[in-house]
Amino acid sequence: MKKRILLLGATGSIGLQTIDVIDQHSDLFELVGIAAGHKAKELKQILDTHNTIQAVGISDVSKAEIFDSIKVYSGEDAMCKLIQDLDYDLLVNAVVGFRGLKPTLESLNKGIDVALANKESLVAGGVLVREALKRTNTKLYPIDSEHSAIFQCLQGNRKEDIKRLIITASGGSFRDKSRDELTHVTVEQTLNHPNWSMGKRITVDSATMVNKGFEVIEAHYLFDLPYDQIDVVLHKQSIVHSMVEYNDNAIMAQLGSADMRLPIQYALMYPDRLCLKEDKPLDMTKTLQLDFKEMDFVRYPMLKLAYEIGRKEGNLGAVFNGADEQAVELFLEKKISFLSIEEAIQYAINTVEYIATPSLEQLENSDRMARKAVLSFAQSAHSLD
Repeated sequence: MKKRILLLGATGSIGLQTIDVIDQHSDLFELVGIAAGHKAKELKQILDTHNTIQAVGISDVSKAEIFDSIKVYSGEDAMCKLIQDLDYDLLVNAVVGFRGLKPTLESLNKGIDVALANKESLVAGGVLVREALKRTNTKLYPIDSEHSAIFQCLQGNRKEDIKRLIITASGGSFRDKSRDELTHVTVEQTLNHPNWSMGKRITVDSATMVNKGFEVIEAHYLFDLPYDQIDVVLHKQSIVHSMVEYNDNAIMAQLGSADMRLPIQYALMYPDRLCLKEDKPLDMTKTLQLDFKEMDFVRYPMLKLAYEIGRKEGNLGAVFNGADEQAVELFLEKKISFLSIEEAIQYAINTVEYIATPSLEQLENSDRMARKAVLSFAQSAHSLD
């Protein structure tokens, strides 16, 4: 029997690569539902080439009319309505941003596992997701390359034997620059990542190391380990995706080329491994060297902040993420400088009220308040100029 997949964020990079994996193994998978924010034409193209799709979700209500021959859910609750009404076996959450949290919780509460590429589900709502996992006995399968690497390195080993998780970081677009050299960097320079071709926000987050901070928080919730057992090291080549060190000092590492279809496929078919048509599989005979460097928390203060936020929990993750989303948007619009992203995030953390045990509604409000704080910071900074 084919595994029925419901895919959220279908028109993004992870979404399209998920569809490629499904198409490569059409004997094993069946795409039963898709959703996106506003890219109606792209959704329609997916629909036209997959006759197994039963329903479509789109956040932009004005574009729902393009789908005239299939069940359509539109508006802010489109993804959750898809989850409630469709019969499926696995949710792939490839949504970008805070709006991915609610669908994750919806699927887990329905009792269905989630293959997770939406890091905000754990950064902003990790406590709620953890509670849902325990209550429903469901599972999360990580799609991020770093967490998939850790997940793979943990197979066949016991949690009590883990000394630490080692998450690798490329260092981003400005890894060879000092902080003094970051004062006047441009949007175009920031988006020129040396290793990866990614979306704009995640490329900026890579440069500030906010993204790696998010991954530390994710790892805490995914693998149920304290922050003292989660380390980050700089690894320019991005060939070792992450590692696990055990109590006997053995280190297990997962290596691979920069192809997100591998972690996607592993999440979809765990514990089975399938053949993957890869453009450039890793050839170790052509890998010149692997370099690792200790993390510099002075150079990357957002990573240090992420550890502090993770340890304190509450609504701080939602504030952290909301502030970052808004600050990156302003930077991409060239309304604030690169270093002002860090200042804006710190301002929001200091400004928004801390809530120790927030509800989903309080997390949603914390997200809104964080964005408002960043906008207020930007307006104030601009007036000072």
